[in-house]
Amino acid sequence: MAYTLVAMGHQVAKLRDLLDPQTPDEEVLRYAGENGFVLMTCNRDDFLSAAKISSHAGIIILIRRNARIRERAALVRLLERAGEEGIQNNINFA
Repeated sequence: MAYTLVAMGHQVAKLRDLLDPQTPDEEVLRYAGENGFVLMTCNRDDFLSAAKISSHAGIIILIRRNARIRERAALVRLLERAGEEGIQNNINFA
């Protein structure tokens, strides 16, 4: 997904480059929010729960599909439909 986002002109930071992989979800969400990062994840349940107690800059919940191309297509449709204003500070599903 990172390649697709970069190709569309978005800046991408990978979690593994910023935080320890064992960092709890609440801390990941807090870090993203403090730095103005929209968080993209497939971990729907944990991050929806974390969003109830932590502020965030936006979350994209990527729904797993049987092919990566379908996941990319859903993400592109979301970004085109919602735009920055619809993504920031909201929880979106792609």
